[in-house]
Amino acid sequence: MKKVKIGVIGVGHLGRFHTLNYRNIPNAELVGVSDTNPERAKEIAHECQCRAFPDVIGLLKEVEAVSIATPTDSHFKIASEALTKNIHCLIEKPITETVAQADSLIRMAADKNLVLQVGHIERYNPALKALNSMQIHPRFIESHRLAPFKPRGIEVSVVLDLMIHDIDIVLTMIQFPLKKVDASGVAVVSDAIDIANARLRFEDGSVANLTASRISQKTMRKVRFFQKDSYVTVDFHNKVTEIFKLGDEKKPSELVITEIGVGDHKRKVLYQKPDIEDYNALLVELDTFVRSINGEQVEGVSGKSGRDALSVAVEILRQIHQ
Repeated sequence: MKKVKIGVIGVGHLGRFHTLNYRNIPNAELVGVSDTNPERAKEIAHECQCRAFPDVIGLLKEVEAVSIATPTDSHFKIASEALTKNIHCLIEKPITETVAQADSLIRMAADKNLVLQVGHIERYNPALKALNSMQIHPRFIESHRLAPFKPRGIEVSVVLDLMIHDIDIVLTMIQFPLKKVDASGVAVVSDAIDIANARLRFEDGSVANLTASRISQKTMRKVRFFQKDSYVTVDFHNKVTEIFKLGDEKKPSELVITEIGVGDHKRKVLYQKPDIEDYNALLVELDTFVRSINGEQVEGVSGKSGRDALSVAVEILRQIHQ
């Protein structure tokens, strides 16, 4: 398997981590970085032992793939330039500012048979991966994504900054068209929406209730899935997954919490806390991107998935501003 020549465009807080992690991927050859701040580019290039390019065009001439970790309003322009030059792209979320821009990038990548993936990192969180062996068909989903205020990234709303992670997860769990969106939100400490709640109703009757805030006193990243005979909670922040379900026979890995029912019709309430393999989710995300470029059948977050999450986020913001 060949090494893929890769560059990172935008080496702020998140782009720096992209750059550091590419050094630890055997089939990635980190060529260099580019940033609108030349001094920052030189600093990260020195730290990661690669080249600092004075502009994006110079970097694109030397690579086969890029991570784009710039502000969202520049994603479309940079990715379009890269795809035009036959360069594979991993774009940090949200994929673009508008759905039309996302559709355009998806078409370009498909026409040129290029890999286009989106940085929805929670898809790779080990707490969520612990559910891979379980059948998840939720009827109700509740998420809370809360964070203390930070001045970084406040140019976009909390819906595009934080809630979009949970929107993406909901869309992977509920495979039915979205029927209705109800949402509310408010700007508190910035000019954009800082706290928001959205209720998503799907054609099959499933409901997702999402809350996101960046003015919380504590950090919380939890999603709860409710379905027939079971309840699952995933704590992305602390990497803990817990499963409660009704059953008649318990597995060795399960505990009996109590019994419910009447007479001979009692069922056990079983509890399971799967062992979580702690790992670097960003490293797995970037390695998946590289392996996809090399033709492996691995599951990355596609451009379409990024587009679909953006579409719901845009509708939520439309509802809020109404």
